[in-house]
Amino acid sequence: MLTVDGRSDLALGAKHISLESTMNGTMTSMPTSPASLEVQVKPQHRHMWIVTGPAGCGKSTVAAYLSQQLSIPYIEGDDYHPPANRLKMSQNIPLTDMDRWDWLITLRDAAGSALSPTTTSATRPHTGVVVTCSALKHKYRDVIRVAAYNDHGVRVHFIYLHASEELLMQRVMARKGHYMGAKMVHSQFESLEEPGETECKMDVLAVDCSGTMDTVEEGVIEQVRRVLEEDS
Repeated sequence: MLTVDGRSDLALGAKHISLESTMNGTMTSMPTSPASLEVQVKPQHRHMWIVTGPAGCGKSTVAAYLSQQLSIPYIEGDDYHPPANRLKMSQNIPLTDMDRWDWLITLRDAAGSALSPTTTSATRPHTGVVVTCSALKHKYRDVIRVAAYNDHGVRVHFIYLHASEELLMQRVMARKGHYMGAKMVHSQFESLEEPGETECKMDVLAVDCSGTMDTVEEGVIEQVRRVLEEDS
């Protein structure tokens, strides 16, 4: 059984939080735009695409693009942070592991719910869901990976967007009205445990996000399409 700091996933995942969570998390419905370039494959599994990386790497932009291209729901991970976490980040106070556990579990459960049959789509659940989550540490990614253990019909993939600390700092400093301060970028890089060779071979798709957003999006969709084709 997978453990995190001595706590089993049974303990971490004991409660199930629905999409209408008490933390005011939101899920964006899948787009219906005719411009969508939906992948024309029929995967054997339902896929959970976790867009990861430090602040400023473009998680939300890439996730929205991927949601549109695949015509699947998009969950914005930041929406699931409780007020206490948001306050700490706005004050440039790094989140602790304890701050993150319930958030990660809630996010994982929300993504799992998006892939489950509902009263309106009992026989045709969504084939995928896109989620933004910094997932800075290996053990944070392990909490999300439990979704595949809970449901063997689900495959979890991490799309790791990486660039230099200096570049991401510049991007965050240029933002207006965002709750996360620029100093948090440095803090996140101090906490960052980049996926190693083993993780990359297992379920991590690494994409350099230092170029233009068009280039980044092309790199992401190319790797995602390859995964889906291999699963068809």
